Amino acid sequence: LPPLQVEGSSEQLEGSVTTHVLNTVTGRPAAGLALRLARLQGPGPQWTELVQRVTDEDGRCLPLLAPGQAAASTYKLRFETAPYWQGLGHSSLYPYVEVVFTIADPAQKLHLPLLISPCSYTAYQGS
Repeated sequence: LPPLQVEGSSEQLEGSVTTHVLNTVTGRPAAGLALRLARLQGPGPQWTELVQRVTDEDGRCLPLLAPGQAAASTYKLRFETAPYWQGLGHSSLYPYVEVVFTIADPAQKLHLPLLISPCSYTAYQGS
């Protein structure tokens, strides 16, 4: 799937699963960071990639799952942090960050921000 970029208002960012990436070194959004969403499926089990995105100038991207697309399952968000840091002239301890999470209620909106630096990261459930 080709990476997509967001242009326009935050109204386009509404979805059942969204993310936002912030660079804690600069205190600014992490623009141009590639990420992917996959869902755990059986038998196997194995990961099935659902979508790829690239963050915009505000560190956001189009929804990873549009309203009504989520299913009760386990998902994985993979953030490609090494290329992002290399583009800024830094090396990174973590070549990528994977955040694995479970959607129990597909009707619930889920926002999963990520805070990054070359030597650390923090993921949390936002609002």
